[in-house]
Amino acid sequence: MPLKHYNLRRWLLVLAVCLLLCGNVVQAQDGYIRSPRLGITFISSLDYPRNEPRYQRALLLGVGWNRWPLYWNLVEKAAGSFDWSQYDRLVSDDLQHGLQINVILLGRPPFYEDGGSIDGLWQPVFADGTDVWTPGKLPNPAHPWANFVYQAVMRYKPGGGLATQSGWAGDVGITVWEAWNEPDFDMFWTGSVEAYARLLKVTYLAAHAADPNAKVMFGGLAYNTADDWLAKVLAIYARDPAREANNWFMDQVAVHSYTYPRRSDLLVRRVREDLEAHDLQRPIWLNESGVPVWDDYPGPTWATRPAEHVLRATIEQQAAYLVQSTVYAWAEGADVVFFHQLFDDCGNQAFGTNFPPNDGSLCANGGVCWGDAHGLYRNNRDSACFSQHPLPGTPRPAVAAFYRLAQLFGAAPVANPQVTETKTSVQISFDQPTLNQHILVIWNRTLGSVSATIPAVSSEARLYSITNDETQLTPVNGKYKLSLPPATYDGYPYLQAGDVTGIGGPPLLLVERQDAMPANLALLPITSESSPAQTLTPTLTPTIPPTVDPAFDHRAPVAAVVSLPATSPTEFTVSWSGQDDSGIQSYVVFVRVNGGEWQPWQQDTTVTSAVYQGASGSTYDFAAWAVDLAGNWSANVELQPQASTRVE
Repeated sequence: MPLKHYNLRRWLLVLAVCLLLCGNVVQAQDGYIRSPRLGITFISSLDYPRNEPRYQRALLLGVGWNRWPLYWNLVEKAAGSFDWSQYDRLVSDDLQHGLQINVILLGRPPFYEDGGSIDGLWQPVFADGTDVWTPGKLPNPAHPWANFVYQAVMRYKPGGGLATQSGWAGDVGITVWEAWNEPDFDMFWTGSVEAYARLLKVTYLAAHAADPNAKVMFGGLAYNTADDWLAKVLAIYARDPAREANNWFMDQVAVHSYTYPRRSDLLVRRVREDLEAHDLQRPIWLNESGVPVWDDYPGPTWATRPAEHVLRATIEQQAAYLVQSTVYAWAEGADVVFFHQLFDDCGNQAFGTNFPPNDGSLCANGGVCWGDAHGLYRNNRDSACFSQHPLPGTPRPAVAAFYRLAQLFGAAPVANPQVTETKTSVQISFDQPTLNQHILVIWNRTLGSVSATIPAVSSEARLYSITNDETQLTPVNGKYKLSLPPATYDGYPYLQAGDVTGIGGPPLLLVERQDAMPANLALLPITSESSPAQTLTPTLTPTIPPTVDPAFDHRAPVAAVVSLPATSPTEFTVSWSGQDDSGIQSYVVFVRVNGGEWQPWQQDTTVTSAVYQGASGSTYDFAAWAVDLAGNWSANVELQPQASTRVE
């Protein structure tokens, strides 16, 4: 693995994010943002129950939603007998941390299999032999899926079984129920489109029988082929006389998009147009979105040719993708956007897949040598998969990008999205009426240097990067000039016209107060050019409060050697210690003999004492450095003695 991927001082300092109680962000009493339009998949799951560090990492980023599957086969292990205990703990933990939950109803017990479909799926939904619900009707005992859905919603809805048992407030519980995952991808669903249309209809009827306020979601569509399952299902429902009385059997629609930010725009638009073809409007969610990285473990870090890492990205590109994909989706009308995922976990590899970082040599003879690195965070040492990163549990740059979106967009509603593209840049803007703000997100779509002239809508602005940089700007002659960092070629093979690479350069975000606009300020069109222009370089905001989370620790650790007696025997013990917000990862202890050159004595060590073997008549000086869990190094670059002794 190239050395640059271990350079924590360079990258994790960049990742330090300002966790300030910003005035334009709606926050809970505990200080977390919990943005209602941002989610992360697999913050928790049955594989990681009651995992407080995972919750804290997610909440610090401003997330509002979690998404995970509720597997039918894990709760109904014998026909008609339900055991909810595992999911009770998971649901309780999510809700106690203030997260909303997008639950995927998925899987089937082996005794209910019917080829690629589910046994009894075409049976009447209700016990009276009809598909018509009226208050008080119960599911048909001969319809296994309807019974499972009904039982799940009754258990976890606000005011349901678990809420009553736990004494929760009346509005606490699960309301969003997703009917399967990627039904148009045969990795998850091998039944016909007609069978899925039936499954969605049954889900809608059974869920609403249990909770009239339930929101049933069309399972997130992959669109990995030209087949349009939403259009086909809507065509089936168009012939169903019960469709109008039952909201066309769907309250929301979800879609999935990976690797190419523009695809998020295209797919959300496709869903909206499919709905509009039947005069329908529904909330659209992008509830999976992401790109795996290739230049960081467990990705194929040895890849040198673009063909070896197609559909993957660098850690810097992953951060840019997150912002670009999200604002594309929001601009096209998506309500909520999820990033996949919090940690690498096991990706698409088998549970237990593991190997050390390698240069590709493990690939010989078909050995396992790489995996999917989708995570905002790298896996910890105790992970079931890919647990051997030299910097376990540390954040990738996408962590700061996610927080930047939560910080700036927060919970305030947005309006009037505008997408403007030139040959060299993409600009997506939003109004925030309740805050009197205008936000412009802009990035370079070329591989060269680009400057952009931005018309001002007020007399001042704040310019943010997707790391932790922030600058106050004043327009000159009614405009701002920005230097846009170039994109990096990623070899994406399915580009739209005008794109030279899939992921654009690192975005900048310009925030202006609309009520601060002077009357005589002329509005100019946005222009961009390839020649250099005035560069407005963001400056680091130093006011980051202490935190125990490495993602938000920008402070240098302090390390010191414990004082030694004036004289010591030939063999003596040297001790050292350190202090830091997120915790010390390791130390380097230096020694200087008789005033000569400093030399490292203990390197990359986690111990805090060692025995030194001296020589009679010599004087020894010691000094220590430390690196913390966020990658910050001690500031005492010019070494000075912290402890000294002379051997008699």
